Amino acid sequence: MKTTFSLALRFAQNGAKRIPMSLVVALAVTFLHLNAAALDVNLGTANNFAVLAGSTVTSASTTTINGGDVGLSPGTSITGPITINPSYTTHVADGVALQAQNDLTTAYNQAAGLALTATLTGTDLGGLTLTPGVYFFSSSAQLTGKLTLNGEGLADPVFVFQIGSTLTTAPGSSVVTINDGDSSTPGISVFWQVGSSATLGTGTAFEGNILALTSITADTGATVLDGRLLARKGAVTLDGNNIMAPPAEVIGGGGGGGGNVPDTGSTLLLLGFGVATLFAFKALSAWQRSGSLIAGGPVHPAI
Repeated sequence: MKTTFSLALRFAQNGAKRIPMSLVVALAVTFLHLNAAALDVNLGTANNFAVLAGSTVTSASTTTINGGDVGLSPGTSITGPITINPSYTTHVADGVALQAQNDLTTAYNQAAGLALTATLTGTDLGGLTLTPGVYFFSSSAQLTGKLTLNGEGLADPVFVFQIGSTLTTAPGSSVVTINDGDSSTPGISVFWQVGSSATLGTGTAFEGNILALTSITADTGATVLDGRLLARKGAVTLDGNNIMAPPAEVIGGGGGGGGNVPDTGSTLLLLGFGVATLFAFKALSAWQRSGSLIAGGPVHPAI
């Protein structure tokens, strides 16, 4: 990024009499900003589910589901008292659930492949305050107490947790988002990519979407605000929980998607710089043509 920005400045300096410095700098800064943001994790049709499992869905006591369907594929058994508020329903071993599982696999791999912001292996998430980014655990992740996610006023702050094996929360733990530009759905772009299984301890107040390779267990009274419990291969086991899924995101469409995950890749930057350079050369060419039409006017040399 520094090299590309230097090239932009050099280009501006060499052509300072031809193209306003402010134009080149503005274009460069715009595309540098674009490079600092990667697209949100795209759940595809899994967005439509509050709970999705591979083998079974069970609930030991009444669990209430808001904002999404309950799905299962390839398993066929959903048991226990589960209240799904209208207009949502269940999809068991049908094409809808199968497609959602396929999309979940894609999203899981996408989340796992994002460039890291920081490594937190061996660090308890309790007591931490984190800003938007991608946080990596090579093995298990533990939450004891309160984790604060500071959205820094961004419209769609994205937090991704890449966890090598298990995610476990102690009883009474919580995930809290602050300074979120869209406070109506604070957990909508929080993603927990879990390499095996996740367990939410009794009374945990959780936020975000859990994408687990194997299974998810929500102990008695655990709640999920603006999130989903999505298990690829195993079971989702519930016990008197309240799960509220956020509206499905439109990736890149504002209010969800197109969020602010730092990206060390250069694809967007290279594309943006190419467009900026093309625009600048076109402006220069037009200026040269207009100058040559003035009687006695000089023909300006090309860069």
